[in-house]
Amino acid sequence: MIGIKSTYHQTKRLKIHALERLGEKGGDVILLIHGNGSSSIFWKGLMEWIPKRFHLVAPDLRGYGKTQDKLIDATRGFMDQTEDIIGLVDELDIDQFHVVGHSMGGGVVYGLLANYSERIISATLVNPVSPYGFGGTKGDIGEPVMEDFAGTGAGVANPEFAKRIKLQDRTEDDPNASPRSVMNNFYWNPQFCPENENELLDGLLEMKIGDQKYPGDSVSSENWPFVAPGKFGPVNASSPKYLRGLAKNIIETKVKPPILWIRGSDDKIVSDHSQFDMGTLGRSGLIPGYPGRDKFPPQPMVTQTRAVLDKYERKGGKYTEVVMKDTGHSPFIEKPEKFLKHFMDHLEKVKS
Repeated sequence: MIGIKSTYHQTKRLKIHALERLGEKGGDVILLIHGNGSSSIFWKGLMEWIPKRFHLVAPDLRGYGKTQDKLIDATRGFMDQTEDIIGLVDELDIDQFHVVGHSMGGGVVYGLLANYSERIISATLVNPVSPYGFGGTKGDIGEPVMEDFAGTGAGVANPEFAKRIKLQDRTEDDPNASPRSVMNNFYWNPQFCPENENELLDGLLEMKIGDQKYPGDSVSSENWPFVAPGKFGPVNASSPKYLRGLAKNIIETKVKPPILWIRGSDDKIVSDHSQFDMGTLGRSGLIPGYPGRDKFPPQPMVTQTRAVLDKYERKGGKYTEVVMKDTGHSPFIEKPEKFLKHFMDHLEKVKS
């Protein structure tokens, strides 16, 4: 990793590991925030493509990679990880920055936009989670499907996947649970194979596992699929139960950095018919007892994101949506040259 160093930073909240590349004097800072089931190593390839004038910082979020293992209070939504990021940039004496967030990392960017927008020069959302959270909502305003948010949070995560991560399983035995298979089947289009596949798998396997870590705890529910979110871990933090008001706060923030929303056309994880959404799985007959589309429809994740960004724009902000064809959940890994062109165009527009 030419010029890219593994660094540790003791902040007021926790000790954070990051991949870092120093830029030219006076060059802008770009923060790269990874998603669930990954780590800072997922940004390494793109970091090698980004022009050398930029100072790059790709931290491991709390619960992932080599960052200090501390619990995530899911009842705060994405705020534990959001405040960790602010603690990191404060420690690095960084005032303003560009920020890029992938998947769940997009949720952390939402937290930054809603609470620290004055420090953001520009934001880039890469296949981000909906501003209303993952699962359990309907319509473009994120109306809850169930009043207790059943069907969201840790209880609907595949326990076998978590078990195999804990065992450091590197096989392809199970297409829906072996970490390597899940990564290759869902993180990008299956016909694509990254050259550093084993390195990326290493990053996935560093995820912290447990009832209060990944996937987290859950509670029983009278509503289908009979589990509701608990209070700890990143999956529960992504539940709409703990993100109420987030979309409104993004829309209403006084300082509105320009946003690039870039996504793969063939994303299986974040879409209006996500293969990880209980509504989609129930309708497909994969989860027994499905109450029907009227009671539990698939979450329109992309539609919800667009609706929030449209309102953001009507309130004075600007955003650009880019759809990369024949690309899955990780366009910056699958097609880094094309991704970088869109990203650099975005930064040039901000500069001008």
